[in-house]
Amino acid sequence: MTDAALSLSAAPNPAAPVADRSLRLRLEGMTCASCVLRAERVLMAQPGVARATVNLSTETADIAYAAPAKPADLAAALAKAGYPAREVTVVLGVEGMTCAACTGRVERVLRAQPGVKEAVANLALRRATVTLFEGGADAEALAAAVTKAGYAASPIEQAAPHDPVAEQQRLARDTLIAAVLTAPVFVVEMGGHLVPAFHHWVMGLIPMQALWGAQFLLVAAVLIGPGRRFFAKGIPALLRGSPDMNALVAVGTGAAFAYSTVVTFAPALVPEASRAVYFEAAAVIVVLILLGRFLEARARGRAGAAIARLVGMQPRQARLEDGTEVPVAALVPGMRVLVRPGERVAVDGVVVSGASAVDEAMLTGEPVPVAKGTGDAVTGGTVNGTGALVVEVRAVGAATVLSRIVAMVEEAQGTKLPVQAVVDRVTLWFVPVVMGIAVLAFAGWMIAGQGVAAALVAGVSVLIIACPCAMGLATPVSILVGTGRGAELGVLFRRGEALQRLASVRVVAFDKTGTLTAGRPVVSDILGADLLAEAAAVEAGSEHPLAGAVLAEAAARGLAVPVAEGFEAVPGYGARAQVGGRMVAVGSQRMFADVPGDLAVDAARLAAEGKGILFVGEGQAARSLIAVADPVKPGSVAALRALREMGLRVAMVTGDNTVTAGAIAAALGVDDVQAGILPAGKGDAVRAMGDGVAFVGDGINDAPALAAAEVGLAMGTGTDVAIEAGDVVLMAGDPLAVVDAIRISRATMRNIRQNLTWAFGYNAALIPVAAGLLVPFGGPQLSPMLAAGAMALSSVFVLGNALRLRSVRGVRG
Repeated sequence: MTDAALSLSAAPNPAAPVADRSLRLRLEGMTCASCVLRAERVLMAQPGVARATVNLSTETADIAYAAPAKPADLAAALAKAGYPAREVTVVLGVEGMTCAACTGRVERVLRAQPGVKEAVANLALRRATVTLFEGGADAEALAAAVTKAGYAASPIEQAAPHDPVAEQQRLARDTLIAAVLTAPVFVVEMGGHLVPAFHHWVMGLIPMQALWGAQFLLVAAVLIGPGRRFFAKGIPALLRGSPDMNALVAVGTGAAFAYSTVVTFAPALVPEASRAVYFEAAAVIVVLILLGRFLEARARGRAGAAIARLVGMQPRQARLEDGTEVPVAALVPGMRVLVRPGERVAVDGVVVSGASAVDEAMLTGEPVPVAKGTGDAVTGGTVNGTGALVVEVRAVGAATVLSRIVAMVEEAQGTKLPVQAVVDRVTLWFVPVVMGIAVLAFAGWMIAGQGVAAALVAGVSVLIIACPCAMGLATPVSILVGTGRGAELGVLFRRGEALQRLASVRVVAFDKTGTLTAGRPVVSDILGADLLAEAAAVEAGSEHPLAGAVLAEAAARGLAVPVAEGFEAVPGYGARAQVGGRMVAVGSQRMFADVPGDLAVDAARLAAEGKGILFVGEGQAARSLIAVADPVKPGSVAALRALREMGLRVAMVTGDNTVTAGAIAAALGVDDVQAGILPAGKGDAVRAMGDGVAFVGDGINDAPALAAAEVGLAMGTGTDVAIEAGDVVLMAGDPLAVVDAIRISRATMRNIRQNLTWAFGYNAALIPVAAGLLVPFGGPQLSPMLAAGAMALSSVFVLGNALRLRSVRGVRG
């Protein structure tokens, strides 16, 4: 069939408005011509769609539409019909964003591009993450649109790596140059105001007009040199109708400089009472804002230090088994590398020879080194102890655990929390409103007859005091530091919004096996005659789940296990075999006709504790009892106690039987227990608990519950399926890490609220003061210089407050 035969164009919708936009979507689930017709009918039913053509062979839908239709709504309608549109994610490096107004503009520009579903710009990371439908704009087109809007953008793969040190050095240099040029102007003007004798002395040395001319030259050098950045970015943004922080500074300093220049060179144009210059204000504003940006840059570098440390833990060189050093990038799975004492493990792999203890704190946050021997997995970046290891490479590049951790944390840091929506709505109008207030302040002082000079001071002060920088940094920098600190403690937030949701959970539900317990049975009791070696001989041929525990206990005790002959499994009872000429049986109580009363009593007691029972005997007579249990993890009791102290309710949802689950729950102090729940039912059980439920699990059977919960916390020692279903990954597999995760979440959200309160409160309180509203009541009015200092301090305060998250302590040390 031809493509034409496979493409059935729906009739245009006469009621639809004239289409002014087009969209191409690549669809999944298309199998036949009826699929084409159904997809087209669904699209044509959407308000605003003028034309829809679906092609079966290319699996595309070409849509012409106008408002109120939106790409996301069209895709949602297709997905509901069973033909979801394919999505891709593009990350752009964006330079030039300085405040929340900048991020808002970048996001609006990106959302206006063909096929874009969502766009999030991050001021702290200088990135924009774009989710778009496959077939829409490509990465280069998106970058070009952002660049056209005034911000240098490129696909992240092509973007030059950001060098925070170079940025700090550049800002430090420009701040120093501006300060040196400004110092004479500041000393002459402010010194004269503060010390009248100094003013008269200067006037005696240099005529006023000459002094103003010198100030003009020095301040012009400041604005043309270090201050040029504000005009180069702010004026074009103002002309585009999207003013940002740079525009506020450019207009404010430009107005002060222009007015002072007129007074200096054309004084006749200004009333005599208003002939004053404000060169020092324009220059000092530039110095203070550059100083603020330098402090911001340095704080941002510290905020991203956690990721930098993780990346730095990956060795660049590896030593092969024969001693040859090669780049880590040259390794492939199957190769063997030698790890000497004290060295970092180069790659993810499995120990094939040697024994040592490995410090995995960078991975799990657990300070105690972990013993490693033949067959044990090791992770690149961890630190070897005193023994030498030969490791067979299993994963390289992006597949390594460390690379995956970095990717998870970077993804979380690049997301936007729901709380940010409030900031976005405010900052959309913030700068235009501030400029309007500045105009009103100027006009008000003029109407009040206070003169041009006083009106100019009020208008410029309003422009400079406003700080969308603090608003733009309030949320992302806290996420940056909080998620970085979480990574250091072995808590990985795979999705940034999990930070916000986890802070408000009210119930924490746990799986039992592998989460609260070790997930592997061990021998807990041996009563009666010690027949462990004989039992191990029989169990060596058994596939019973408890057989491994018996064999492991015998090996741990260093017992010589004899060879069993004539092994026979008795389904539903146990197994028997000839051991040393005797018939040894291992199994349930019904395997034996003769069970001593004391053993039977002990068996009933241990069974009530949720332990598995194996009787061992000769022939029909039981002589020994071996109890096997899945031990509670060392941190479980402390973790649940800490959660209850935090005001959270604790529950257990497990597929284990009621007796075992009840015994473990009693030992842990858990009252809310749901046992015997099948995997599919775990999700329903979590949903039945209502809103605000976090679920902690580790196995494939926990994936439905992890996905159904408000926040899913997956043990990093569990299965990949569980980890992919979880919002948070606990690398150590320790229940105490749940406490760390909630602490970090609560601390981060508290930090964000503090930052937003400061950023909004600062502007709400000081903009009216800068406008002079308190002057008629005997209150103060901020000078432009003080306004600039306060504005710079606002951003530095937000960053400094966020950095306090680095001191959040983990309960595991």
